[in-house]
Amino acid sequence: MQLPKDATIAVADGETLELYRNSGDEKNPKLTALPETSISGDNKSAGTRHRSSAANPDNSRLEEDSFAAATASWLNREVLEGRIDQLVVIAAPKTLGELRKHYHKALEAKLVGELSKEFTGRPIAEIESALAAA
Repeated sequence: MQLPKDATIAVADGETLELYRNSGDEKNPKLTALPETSISGDNKSAGTRHRSSAANPDNSRLEEDSFAAATASWLNREVLEGRIDQLVVIAAPKTLGELRKHYHKALEAKLVGELSKEFTGRPIAEIESALAAA
């Protein structure tokens, strides 16, 4: 994947959001960690079609969907307020699916790419390698 210089990379799962900026060039990404942001997963309307069942006995899916919706809301706001100009989203598959449901049209226009992989908590070098290989 061609990763533009200064692009923002959001790495997410159902409970964590990590943000990076590409300080390298398009072919050789060099990620720099950005300050942590506080995301509140209070959007309980997200994922309401998921019911507790034997496969999901503790409602953790609802919590994860709420966090993903809140993450998308935060990213939308950052794009709309001009703080994110180019965005790459790397997220666990279920999280990415929920994020997509909440993307604003302006965010979709700034989206450079997506990777459906669970990379939260991974070393920066692994994320850089995955982006370069995509």
